[in-house]
Amino acid sequence: MGAAPRIGMGTSVLTEAIWETRRARRCCGIRPIRAAPTAPDAPVARGSAYPRPMPTYTVNAHAVERAKELIDKRRYVLRSDWGEAQPSTEDENRYLQRHDYAEYGAWHLGLTDGPGDETKARYAFVFGDFRRIHRSGIIACHFRAAEWRHKAVELAAHDLLQYLDRKAGIR
Repeated sequence: MGAAPRIGMGTSVLTEAIWETRRARRCCGIRPIRAAPTAPDAPVARGSAYPRPMPTYTVNAHAVERAKELIDKRRYVLRSDWGEAQPSTEDENRYLQRHDYAEYGAWHLGLTDGPGDETKARYAFVFGDFRRIHRSGIIACHFRAAEWRHKAVELAAHDLLQYLDRKAGIR
């Protein structure tokens, strides 16, 4: 694979997003997991002796609003390596020492159905580094949600990506 074409040189935003997704998959080791579903429409998690259904998620409306506020304030990074920028477990724990779970949850597009609000397991699909939104983080959320058929989160990430691109002047 060669270098990605640059915006403004006859490429579309979709083409640029595809190239960024390919770079993310290459640099972060993100690969689609091929698990045989137990039901035709239910993805299955791998890694245990017994297949178990994937968790279900709802869109975190508070996080979508927070993301739009940050975008409006221009607190975003357009080009980053999400594998490097994505918060580690240590980063998450440090953040939770100084902030409550509501603030922590505002950085996650998905809410896991089941776990309580005061747990890290409740929040999924992080899109920023707890200071700024990363375009590559939104693309990673979109890609992962699409891969596992979490349609509501996928569409929320897509809408957020389009909102960011419009505000940043990416055509």
